[in-house]
Amino acid sequence: MNSKAATAFIFFFVALLITFTIFTGSADSRSHFLPFWTAPSAIPSPCQTLSPLKVYMYDLPRRFNVGMLQPRKNDETPVTVETLPPWPYKSGLKRQHSVEYWMMASLLYNGGSAGRDGDGNSNGGDDVREAIRVSDPEIADVFFVPFFSSMSFNTHGHNMTDPETEVDKQLQIEVVNLLGQSKHWQRSEGRDHVIPMQHPNAFRFLRDQLNASILIVVDFGRYPKSISNLRKDVVAPYVHVVDSYVDDEVLNPFESRTTLLFFRGRTVRKDEGIVRARLAKFFSNYSDVRYENSVASGEGIRLSSQGMRSSKFCLHLAGDTPSSCRLFDAIVSHCIPVIVSDHIELPYEDEIDYTRFSLFFSVEEALKPGFLVEQLRQVPKNRWVEMWRRVKEISPHFEFQYPPKKKDAVDMLWRQVRHKLPAANLAMHRSRRLKIPDWWGRRR
Repeated sequence: MNSKAATAFIFFFVALLITFTIFTGSADSRSHFLPFWTAPSAIPSPCQTLSPLKVYMYDLPRRFNVGMLQPRKNDETPVTVETLPPWPYKSGLKRQHSVEYWMMASLLYNGGSAGRDGDGNSNGGDDVREAIRVSDPEIADVFFVPFFSSMSFNTHGHNMTDPETEVDKQLQIEVVNLLGQSKHWQRSEGRDHVIPMQHPNAFRFLRDQLNASILIVVDFGRYPKSISNLRKDVVAPYVHVVDSYVDDEVLNPFESRTTLLFFRGRTVRKDEGIVRARLAKFFSNYSDVRYENSVASGEGIRLSSQGMRSSKFCLHLAGDTPSSCRLFDAIVSHCIPVIVSDHIELPYEDEIDYTRFSLFFSVEEALKPGFLVEQLRQVPKNRWVEMWRRVKEISPHFEFQYPPKKKDAVDMLWRQVRHKLPAANLAMHRSRRLKIPDWWGRRR
């Protein structure tokens, strides 16, 4: 009798479990029998690639891009992976505005991605990067415009008043005209087009005609909201100009970095950057604070690298715009950034929490005599070491290189472009069906 009862109970329990599974949609019995077992999460990790972003790149003549690097080879043929020139190592400050070059190079590399054909289909290779180049524009997610607008400004009329400025202006006119004739631009009004404008003065003559596109910028200091904003555009890091600290494996990093706070750069700047001159007076009485006025040069960059590698904290102040290259020089030098800039926006901030490896102060706080230094002295060693380890972990995300690598700076930028697509698609789809001008923008 007991055996029959036990058998009946087992059948009853199994039937009950099956019924529960059907109604709850769970097919994993381990969660019922083992209440402490946790099923693997299906949520992708912050840097996990799902499917590559398909990018169609316009074939522009070399004079719009790498021809500025090689004036003697400035012909009308588009650049290819075989004809891509290396970025010149001794390029000075032009390097910090070279995101446009690295984004284009990443698409040229192996046709856009290892293991993919020209239409983005897998051919069995190991494809791990975020974006691939496709030859068929009809299957593209986004369209990349390889016009080096920052280099054009730096090359043609950097003083903004000489006759060479007309060369920059004419290139901008030609690009806008070319896009206006493209059916792909017309179809979306440019909303799915990616255009680098890293230098604050890039594309300065006609940027208002590209205000619907996904712009690659470093900040919004010289852009009205009608042209560039955080909702649709991507914030890129400057390309660092100091060498990366690749062998930072000292046993006692806190003690080995003997300088408390380091800054080297121009102390006289415009706009929000005027804080630099005022801070120079505050820091002159501290023996463990190095606050040095300098101009960019090969020797100056070398001394900056030495100073950052021997300092616990590196000061980032606004320049003529809210951001500067110095922040990213500090990151690749594994020096904890101290950011004093009230209007700065940071790259990849939906994936990276900067407060885990940086300190933030308002301009008002920084201008209180002694306040900044006192706050830094109160940071305990264990917290500093934790921040130092974290800045080492995330520093590869700020490396621009060729060949490109998974999770490097360009890979992260293409991820950011992907994140902007839902809003771009929403705007495109709404614009196609609206019979009157967008009423939502006028809604009170």
